[in-house]
Amino acid sequence: MTTETELAPFPPEHPALAGHFPGNPIVPGVLLLDAALHAMGAQTPVRIDNAKFLSVVRPGEALTLQVVPGEPRQGFTLRAGERAVASASFTST
Repeated sequence: MTTETELAPFPPEHPALAGHFPGNPIVPGVLLLDAALHAMGAQTPVRIDNAKFLSVVRPGEALTLQVVPGEPRQGFTLRAGERAVASASFTST
């Protein structure tokens, strides 16, 4: 069963955005993955089996996390409105 969770947007003053990219900031993929895993409550180390970054995420954009549970592999998709921006599957280690 797929579940959905709203994530807090990344603020324009987030320190990772200063160099990614000056004058045209986008949210780095590692921040997207980290936010999704934290929202899912991932407590143990995980192995990212597959990650795709499908669309640029700008500071302040609202994101929705869609989780597809599974054993041993889980998956998720991040959306900005109707637009898929990232997806990944992972396994707890």
